[in-house]
Amino acid sequence: MSLDSTERPAPDAAGAPRAGANTFVRMTGSGEPEARIHTAEGPRPTAGKDRVLVEVEAAGVSYAEVQMLQHLHPFPPKFPFVPGYDLVGRIVEVGPGVTGWKTGDRVAAMPRQGAWQRFVELPAKTLAAAPEELDAAVAVALVTNGVTAYQMLHRLTRLKAGQTVLVHGASGGVGALLTRLAVHHGLRVIGTASPAKHDAVRELGAEPLDYRTPDIAAAVRELAPGGVQAVFDHIGGRGLDAGWAMLARGGTLVSFDSSVAGYRPGQWFRPHVPALRRTVARFFARLLGLTGGRRMSMYYVKPGPDFNTDYAELCRLATEGVLTPAIAGRHPLGGAAAAVRALLDGTSVGKHVLTP
Repeated sequence: MSLDSTERPAPDAAGAPRAGANTFVRMTGSGEPEARIHTAEGPRPTAGKDRVLVEVEAAGVSYAEVQMLQHLHPFPPKFPFVPGYDLVGRIVEVGPGVTGWKTGDRVAAMPRQGAWQRFVELPAKTLAAAPEELDAAVAVALVTNGVTAYQMLHRLTRLKAGQTVLVHGASGGVGALLTRLAVHHGLRVIGTASPAKHDAVRELGAEPLDYRTPDIAAAVRELAPGGVQAVFDHIGGRGLDAGWAMLARGGTLVSFDSSVAGYRPGQWFRPHVPALRRTVARFFARLLGLTGGRRMSMYYVKPGPDFNTDYAELCRLATEGVLTPAIAGRHPLGGAAAAVRALLDGTSVGKHVLTP
């Protein structure tokens, strides 16, 4: 969404927008969230050809926005922009050429930016159906975080009940869902987290391990002497070498993000280079038969038929009570900065959600 002279600042507090107006959040540059994340008001968009207008019920807050704030996300948008990776809402206008969707349908989408506003114009082809019976915050927690967890577990690995896996960040937005899905699948899960979150990890059905353990590979080998069949890593860097050392023969290391701690704003691609370099090197080593059958993959969630199928399955599991995403906080649009601050402080368990 572009910003122009028709926009007016809106107070950073909950409140009804003017009739016919759109309230949104914009990120204006790198820095502290309180200084760089603000609400504003502008005209309500209209649905163009092959597009729909959605009134947002809930929009997710994720670590991607932390990376964008620090200008350390891969291929970051240009400031200023409206953040927001995913959303759940209801169609209020259908543009010319749209088939299969109608006004009133409840939908989910992953636009990667632009979700933090009351009204969002979206391509109809990117939508997935969101069930009426699910709470909006729960439904949006399953969009990016849920599909990421589900696809890493069921599409990138070939795991069998009784095997052992390691989940880094087991109390986080993706990690908690991944842990719960793995336990439901009959897997033994070792989950890293800070000691303050170990009880939460146990409640998910996993065995907690302090992520600050000096020799974490050795600690995991004590718990699983033969190694683990999969490691799910959201940290990147040298931690990927420790993850590789934990794997049993034929195991899989999945890198699905990279920590940006210690990088200067603007070094947008550097945090992700170590994972890319290691993935390429291990691919060729595997071709040469040098990895003992172990492999490494980088994962990036994307919309499409598989996304829609897997999102529908996650919604079914949530509706049946098998999967209950933890909601760390529900915030009005004016509370976006506070939600990002909570992620920066590392105190959250589960997903922060904006509710316009």
